[in-house]
Amino acid sequence: MEREEEVKREGGDRRVCVAMTGSSGAIYGLRLVEELQRRGVRVELILSEPALRVLRYEEGIRLREGEWGIEDLFQDPEGITLHDPREVEAAPSSGSAGIEAVVVCPCSMGTLGRIAHGYSIGLIERAADVALKEGRTLLLVPRETPLNLIHLENMLSLARAGGILLPASPGFYQRPKTLEDLVDFVVGKILSRLGFDAGELAHWDNPDPATYGEEPGTRGSGGGR
Repeated sequence: MEREEEVKREGGDRRVCVAMTGSSGAIYGLRLVEELQRRGVRVELILSEPALRVLRYEEGIRLREGEWGIEDLFQDPEGITLHDPREVEAAPSSGSAGIEAVVVCPCSMGTLGRIAHGYSIGLIERAADVALKEGRTLLLVPRETPLNLIHLENMLSLARAGGILLPASPGFYQRPKTLEDLVDFVVGKILSRLGFDAGELAHWDNPDPATYGEEPGTRGSGGGR
């Protein structure tokens, strides 16, 4: 209980905007919001219309545009404000709103391309543009693979403009046992880049190389690879 209270105090009055797009990997965005909320962070959430379809297909969450509320997505919606992606007058579109970071998770290549070229068609792109112009954290979590030249050039443009590219590429050195372990690894990386203590979500134990492959349930020493 003390640890939970300490984690929650870490967020203080911090505000983070999380945008979910139509890329595969909706589970990353949902888990990120839960972990930010757990830390007492006020979350400004934006879901694109394609994101609603991905949530239905990947997570079995049946949401229809205009017919649902944040309580249909999270059991405890405290501290989460939901914004319509067409609501360009909402808080994330203003540099004076006190939002310290914008995270697009997952980030489709279409959204990434529009942000890279300053082409704002809605609140998601506008929030990202504001983060860049104000010198605040903009973190994009693409999941596309393989990447073509246009994708790579757009990523390079964003990196040069101050954006952080954090692909959804879970590691395996922590020996994940479940899908949740893989998701938490990426979410932990995001939290770390936002300045939070990721705790057990993404950690490195620096094991003794002599013990590699010796724990029950692991593969052998490599078989000559």
